[in-house]
Amino acid sequence: MFHQILNIELTLSSFPYPETDPEAHASLLSTLYTLLCTDGHTTIPIGYLPETVFSALTRVPTSLKGELEVNRSLRTVTVFTQPTERERSAAVAATCAHWRKNKTFDILTGWRDEKYSVYGLNNEMLFSVERSASPLFGVVTYGIHMTCYTKSPSSSYGIKIWVPRRAKTKSTYAGMLDNTVAGGIATGEEPFESLVREADEEASLPEALVREHAKACGTITYIYIREPRAGGENGLIQPECQYVFDLELPEDVVPKPNDSEVEEFYLWTVEEVQGALGRGEFKPNCSLLVLDFFVRWGILTEENERDYNEIKRRLHRELEFPGPHRGS
Repeated sequence: MFHQILNIELTLSSFPYPETDPEAHASLLSTLYTLLCTDGHTTIPIGYLPETVFSALTRVPTSLKGELEVNRSLRTVTVFTQPTERERSAAVAATCAHWRKNKTFDILTGWRDEKYSVYGLNNEMLFSVERSASPLFGVVTYGIHMTCYTKSPSSSYGIKIWVPRRAKTKSTYAGMLDNTVAGGIATGEEPFESLVREADEEASLPEALVREHAKACGTITYIYIREPRAGGENGLIQPECQYVFDLELPEDVVPKPNDSEVEEFYLWTVEEVQGALGRGEFKPNCSLLVLDFFVRWGILTEENERDYNEIKRRLHRELEFPGPHRGS
């Protein structure tokens, strides 16, 4: 029933696995630099830089980024080694502002004035980075995704699922299907508070309803190699951890767009969602969240999906860099 989805939708988890494809994994790593940073005591790998980003980083004035140490045989680059988080964040901000001013990377045309946290050992924050610039450094970023559903006794599995369509004016994945509520976790924000904020901004859901009834359902993790629909440069490495939530909506609560990001909401049966998945209509990472929902609800099982174990494995990839995902 679902086997075609493994090829159509799980391309999001496109970074090769060292266990199953060691040659492809080694080949890709040979084209990347591992970004190292320090918490003042220990040097820590935190991200992957393609050659283009590495070259651009070497050209940023030392007065902005600080000292840069390169080991070409090991393909590592150590930077942002200032002694405090505040100083490291300032150096990262100055580097990104320099690139933006000089139009070094197309991805920075989507500048958000929103910061993401980058973590070191013991989940302390190494520095914050402009959201649109985070894929340039290949660091782990974090978000929240929630699937809302309404009881429907006459429908299969007894539910219908609320599915939004992204606005056609969005710069990334315009017009594609999304999860009911989704967004990035800003620096200093807890996952649940991010959920409450996004639920209001994207779906006009009452805060009290979300706080009282949203159910935490773990996380999914994957590494994405960015492609044209994501906007900006292709080939940037994007490890992500998404905190997953479910929320049953009463029949009289209807999600409604509250900002410019969502065009409309559909209330679909499981079969309608399955059909859209098979046609590739979902934003790629949102398709993973739908698959996770199907696994948890017993819609996708070993009995009806020959690639069931592979799908589950790809939904929970071990990310090699430090951060809160290691404790999730």
